[in-house]
Amino acid sequence: MRDAYRSASVDVARRRLRALASWLERNGEATAAGSLREALEETLTVIKLGVSATLRRSLSTTNSVENLISSIRKVTRNVKRWRGADMARRWTALGIHHAERNFRRFRGFDALPALVAALKKLQSTVDAEQEAA
Repeated sequence: MRDAYRSASVDVARRRLRALASWLERNGEATAAGSLREALEETLTVIKLGVSATLRRSLSTTNSVENLISSIRKVTRNVKRWRGADMARRWTALGIHHAERNFRRFRGFDALPALVAALKKLQSTVDAEQEAA
């Protein structure tokens, strides 16, 4: 899987992931194979967009999200009785505010303008296809 996501080409990555899914299925992991096949194209998005390898690596993990969720849990762990959605939103906002102190730039942040340009280009292509249809 690691080799697939480090591939320079979407086609190579897709082939490797399909081979992995077949291997998983043959070895009794049909659920894992199904999950991989279901999200295969979405997981290749960062490769399709031509994002730099460093930024791709940062965007391909859930570490930053997990870190944020952990910070929110630390702040909210002493709440014993939740009194509605507004209370949950306030405590979540407080958790994010506390987590913000530990935020830092992630690797490849300098390539974000290129990512934004690639996303805008993709969106204009999708919009043109929808107008044509």
